[in-house]
Amino acid sequence: MSVVGFDVGFQSCYVAVARSGGIETVANEYSDRCTPSFVSFGQHNRSIGTAAKNQVVTNCKNTVQAFKRFHGRAFTDPYVQGAKPTLAYELAQMPHGTTGVKVMYMEEERVFSIEQVTGMLLTKLKETAEAALKKPVVDCVISVPSYFTDGERRSLMDASQIAGLNCLRLINDTTAVALAYGIYKQDLPNPEEKARTVVFVDLGHCGYQVSVCAFNKGKVKVLASAFDPGLGGKDFDDVLVKNFIEEFTKKYKLDVQSNARARVRLSQECEKLKKLMSANSSDLPLNVECFMNGVDVSSKLNRGKFEELSAGLLAKVEGPLRSVMEQAKLKKEDIYAVELVGGATRIPAVKERISKFFGKELSTTLNADEAVARGCALQCAILSPAFKVREFSISDVVPYPISLKWSSNGAEEGLGCSDCEVFPKNHAAPFSKVLTFYRKEPFSLDAYYNNPKELPYPDPTIGQFLVQKVVPQSSGESAKVKVKVRVNVHGVFSVSSASLVEVVKSTDGEEPMETDPATKEDDTKMQVDQGEQKPQGDAQKESADKKSDSEDMETSEEGKEKKTDQPPSSKKAKVKTKTVDLPIQNSLHWQLPNDMLNAFVENEGKMIMQDKLEKERNDAKNFVEEYVYDMRDRLHGALEKFVTEEERDSFTLKLEDTENWLYEDGEDQQKQVYIDKLAELKKVGQPIMERYQESEERPKAFEKLGKLLQQYMKIVEQYKMKEEKYDHLEEADISKVDKKVNETMIWMNSKMNQQSKQSLTQKPVVTVKEIEAKTKELLDICSPIVTKPKPKVELPKEEEKAEENGPVNGQQAGEAQPGNPQKASAAQPGAESATDGKPEMDLD
Repeated sequence: MSVVGFDVGFQSCYVAVARSGGIETVANEYSDRCTPSFVSFGQHNRSIGTAAKNQVVTNCKNTVQAFKRFHGRAFTDPYVQGAKPTLAYELAQMPHGTTGVKVMYMEEERVFSIEQVTGMLLTKLKETAEAALKKPVVDCVISVPSYFTDGERRSLMDASQIAGLNCLRLINDTTAVALAYGIYKQDLPNPEEKARTVVFVDLGHCGYQVSVCAFNKGKVKVLASAFDPGLGGKDFDDVLVKNFIEEFTKKYKLDVQSNARARVRLSQECEKLKKLMSANSSDLPLNVECFMNGVDVSSKLNRGKFEELSAGLLAKVEGPLRSVMEQAKLKKEDIYAVELVGGATRIPAVKERISKFFGKELSTTLNADEAVARGCALQCAILSPAFKVREFSISDVVPYPISLKWSSNGAEEGLGCSDCEVFPKNHAAPFSKVLTFYRKEPFSLDAYYNNPKELPYPDPTIGQFLVQKVVPQSSGESAKVKVKVRVNVHGVFSVSSASLVEVVKSTDGEEPMETDPATKEDDTKMQVDQGEQKPQGDAQKESADKKSDSEDMETSEEGKEKKTDQPPSSKKAKVKTKTVDLPIQNSLHWQLPNDMLNAFVENEGKMIMQDKLEKERNDAKNFVEEYVYDMRDRLHGALEKFVTEEERDSFTLKLEDTENWLYEDGEDQQKQVYIDKLAELKKVGQPIMERYQESEERPKAFEKLGKLLQQYMKIVEQYKMKEEKYDHLEEADISKVDKKVNETMIWMNSKMNQQSKQSLTQKPVVTVKEIEAKTKELLDICSPIVTKPKPKVELPKEEEKAEENGPVNGQQAGEAQPGNPQKASAAQPGAESATDGKPEMDLD
């Protein structure tokens, strides 16, 4: 099972994986741990990540970036309309009202939804993780900004499905950072002690997030969170861009706003300048060659001037800090540490304001860029059964207050529309509650955010949930309907279940009505979904239980209905109840329909296949180009002696013709055309290469054969000298060896003489393969004869008793040489078992 965490940022992404050695941030094919959030569309394929960013100037209208904030937003959203003029690519409206991008892909105009574009980026991150882990990746945890609404989170979940990922959890950025911070701490207070309070400040490229977290041993609880989606590193870049556009308009009379490519280049240079100013306070130059209309532009800026230009943005830094402290009802003295993450926290003026607000030194113990991805991977490891992780529970919060609205049956009850806040701001999450309604027919619940001013966009709708198949009791009274609502681990609101409680009267004699206090309490209290709490540990489950027990559900008019519908307490027939599950029809705001989602998944598969085919086509083309350059150099270098002048001139001309073809008619051909062209060139070049390779390897092969012949000739000579070592061999066998050695010697000398007379430009007389075959033939015949072991010699019967006192004449199998008692002891059975077992041997 894969354990992977994805930090999908506005400008760049990071991938962290869990291995036996711990959590590791992995690098992409460019050996860079940072993958840009760019997708570029071309005539034949897509480019994603670094390859797409490299095309942002040359293919700016079809290179999509800065698309993360368009998730879950209508095309008519003020933010979307405000962003359109600043983008080099074109936005378009999707059929269901959301935002899409219009690009040229495969030489035709296409519109892709934001979910599809993010799905493409996740596909690239998935490939990076698979390359690092050497196995398929399905399960993962993905980070989201804490200010993302229900619609934005659902949109990102759809994108993960398009990429073929099973997202185990959408985790807030600051919560992931808190997990990465706390899980390694060994000195956290015990659960019964006062918690350690840490503030996490995350200022990224697009958003500003602050959260206050309370740490105890084995758990972290988010107390409050605040954010400003309109403050990030991008906004500081925009200040610089605006400044230089005004300057260049006056100085060079250039209309930069009308040229998308010029704006993109200026944005890139301003981002570099901003990073340099974070480390240097002196004047720094900004130069762009051929900026626009062939004009070179130049300017300079220093940190002091930059801070003046950014004064309005810097003033917004303290707002979320003050807000989060007020929400958590904490004083500055209660804060143990302030941890900074996010690339934009490196701006000195930002750090200065945060430090001044808390009145303490800021902590940068975490990797500012990779902390979120590492936290995601840790959360995935906690949820995965494949890894054993230190127990650490996480309790997050609901970023915006959520309310339910429903229509009462006015004709029957005289009541109009009513609503109820089910999850207030900073309520613990994940969390479930049970609401009780009295209804005679199906009814709908409308979920919405009840404080639209806090939302990043004006539409507060979450969705509508229709509870179906509600029927009155047999007596005609309203039936009791229990509805379970929850905010799950992704931070997404849903009506998870509904059930009808039917009252069945027994025929037994009348007796006082039985009421189960526990059941009655359950009907009127918020209940924790125990199943939801299990993955986060027992500590969170206990805190959630306490929370549920301390809050009564207030349903305003619904509560009145309940009281009026209750029968008077008197002696009644014995009552039994049974529960029937009710179907719920969901109508979620901006949720992709299933058929559209399936179509997007299928389309993504086709595009992945097209990318693969295009890669293979480009590889085939590159092989031809590489062969042309390689052979042209070698013909006047290492291969010069192995080709005639006429052949060299002819082949060189053919190589030049192929090179010209590659950059003209052969620029855009099918894969098979390149394969055939390479085969055509190799038909001429391969014989030359073979002559060269044979010339290099032939002396080594002859030398090996010669050494073997000398070895066998020496053994034959020793046999003829009647040496004891070979006196057990048969004379006929030795004669066979001698004959084979002489035949091979004659063959080798003959071939060597013929080859020495042969020109290097001609086909070799003998090949390395033939020499190796001759060597193998000699070994197969001679080796079994010369390596034949001596026969065993048995002890005479009368000398068996003398065996205990030492070796006798002749040797037994496995016995040591006479006069060497050490070797004799080593050959004993005990010693054999010790060496044969090899318990300490490392064979790897």
